[in-house]
Amino acid sequence: MPTPILAGSEPFSTEGGPIGVVVLHGFTGSPQSLRPLARALATAGFTVELPLLPGHGTSVEDMVPTRWSDWSSAAEATYRDLAGRCERVFAAGLSMGGSLAIWLAERHPEIAGVIVVNPLVDPPASVFRDMLSGMVEEGGVSVPAIGSDVAMPGSPESAYNASPIEPMLSMFEGVDEIAAHLGDLRCPVLLLSSRVDHFVPPESGEVLAAGAAGPVERVFLERSFHVATLDYDAREIEARAIAFVARVGALL
Repeated sequence: MPTPILAGSEPFSTEGGPIGVVVLHGFTGSPQSLRPLARALATAGFTVELPLLPGHGTSVEDMVPTRWSDWSSAAEATYRDLAGRCERVFAAGLSMGGSLAIWLAERHPEIAGVIVVNPLVDPPASVFRDMLSGMVEEGGVSVPAIGSDVAMPGSPESAYNASPIEPMLSMFEGVDEIAAHLGDLRCPVLLLSSRVDHFVPPESGEVLAAGAAGPVERVFLERSFHVATLDYDAREIEARAIAFVARVGALL
């Protein structure tokens, strides 16, 4: 029997106007972390799809066998479905969800624009990956959780309390692919970067800004940590995302 979805981790879907936005959550997280942004985009009149990625939002045991190919395939399927219903589609995401949004745009030049919050774009050092691989060889399955990096008290992220190692290594392989193809990212990008991020180094934002072939508008978030969509700057993120979609969508 499938593991029940955790309360608040359900996917979000709404029909709006001819402009659609795919919204993607992060590693070990769930739609809960992006539901406020998805709702804000929906309220602004856009069609929005926020899927629950495979292995997420239930139990960490469900995530152990999943890999980058599972999450990217889910993102691809969501995009194709939305593209079949909308005239123009944007891709948005937080953390690994931002990585997936960039991955989509590199492969689909017709995507109108990308909105990413603290995306992982710079591949981790080989020494770190070697350490994780060594843990797997010794029978290790997971490491301590990376979720709920939020500055604002009382605003926790609904994320697992552990991070499966092999899925994490698979995510890094996906990031390698993204970094190698940044020259294919030609659409406008809105990059929202927290000044203090305990999980994704600021170098990722710099790599994206320097490597993307299209224009990158970078906004620094002064008060929020990694999960900025649930933090002090959440309303600013929502306002800027809506304005970006409305402006870029009108130009096409």
